[in-house]
Amino acid sequence: MPRSLGRGARGRADLSTALRSDSVTASGITLAYDSFEADTAETILLIAGLGTQMIRWRDAFCCQLAARGYRVVRFDNRDTGGSTSFARHDGMDFATFASLLASGQRPEVAYTLGDMALDAVGLLDALSVDRAHLVGRSMGGMIAQIMASEHASRVLSLTSIMASSGNPDLPPPAPDALALMMRPAPDPARDRDGFIDAAVVFARRIAGSAYPLDEGAYRALIEAELRRGYVYGGVGRHVAAIVLSGDRRAGLSTIAAPTLVVHGTDDVLFPLACGEDTAAAISGANWLPIEGMGHDLPPALDGSIVDAIERTARRAMAERGVPGARPAVAPMPVK
Repeated sequence: MPRSLGRGARGRADLSTALRSDSVTASGITLAYDSFEADTAETILLIAGLGTQMIRWRDAFCCQLAARGYRVVRFDNRDTGGSTSFARHDGMDFATFASLLASGQRPEVAYTLGDMALDAVGLLDALSVDRAHLVGRSMGGMIAQIMASEHASRVLSLTSIMASSGNPDLPPPAPDALALMMRPAPDPARDRDGFIDAAVVFARRIAGSAYPLDEGAYRALIEAELRRGYVYGGVGRHVAAIVLSGDRRAGLSTIAAPTLVVHGTDDVLFPLACGEDTAAAISGANWLPIEGMGHDLPPALDGSIVDAIERTARRAMAERGVPGARPAVAPMPVK
């Protein structure tokens, strides 16, 4: 059931903002989603990253966006949380996967990022949303890029956060961070504490120098994800989908929607050059580097990032000639 709509003294939604949790059938699978604020407002669609659930878009962040006058929708990608599991597919053997790629063969995978973009389009269909502002983080940023290039009629604006263009000449992840990400995680059904400990070690490594990990809050987040439903092997299938998406620059060059690219200077998974390359590939994209941010969205940056997303949405409104739309101002670097 929806929670009651609550507003503070200044008219801004607080954590009691109306929230509806449900699921829909899209692209032949089930997608679990949450919707914040009124159904009649323009929609911001939040797309989560590799192996993570929609709750990585924290309630407080969603409520800040909703307070700006938007309907905010977050959802579990396939193979995560309450959405359809693809655990019936074999686990990913990365050595074999890499060997096939090196020999010029295309490995067989359960799905692609293009399929995941179609999931998001299907979700919009099921919610009767014609066009949305897309905000994607990490893998979710790549999915949003594909939506903006291949399904342009459904996209009002694009915000790509800590993602990459897929350019093979870009610098790779830090070797130790990549090793931590690719290391098989303990099965939480057998070793719940070990699974959470491994997740914390990885999150600590990819956090930025200016925003160290809040380990207590992060442990609580992983516990919440485990309660919602953990899909064994989902991370590997997501990684395979990312790798096979290849170089997206040709598609990025066709994006006409107002675009913002956000990236941390301390990102060790996708170094800063990955964000710079994404922004360079999209005509007219605004570039927002954030000093000291890693491969994470710490709560301390909520206000700055929400402001930047809103500016991008307002830019889209102004370019469409929406009456009363205020002109957007290019974002300033966050230090």
